[in-house]
Amino acid sequence: MAGIFMKIIQGEIPSYKILENELFFAFLDISPLRMGHTLVVPKTETDRFFDLGDEYLSKILVFAKPIVKAIENSFECQRCGIAVIGLEVPHAHLHLVPIDSADDLNFTRKKLSPGSEDLKKAQEKILSNLK
Repeated sequence: MAGIFMKIIQGEIPSYKILENELFFAFLDISPLRMGHTLVVPKTETDRFFDLGDEYLSKILVFAKPIVKAIENSFECQRCGIAVIGLEVPHAHLHLVPIDSADDLNFTRKKLSPGSEDLKKAQEKILSNLK
């Protein structure tokens, strides 16, 4: 049975897609720490990040790089933080979050609950800055 991220990748569950290639799928987190919070998910179901094959590990940051730049150009922030947590969904993934302090990557904080219009606007901002 496919997990939630595979259902998103396969289009069975709608998402606010940012970028996709043959190995990865990036989309907005619908319960973000900050607006623009994006998830980068490999298109292979692997629970633990460092159990990913070398091809995935060697390419995931290169895939994420233009997304990071687009997030930094789309939202007021010092930089885009990166986190690998992997406890909430059993599918390896990167969190890309616009941050001003380390506390902005505190996953124990209450998450935002943006509406679909806010998520669509965030998606459009990132896509307009994606090069």
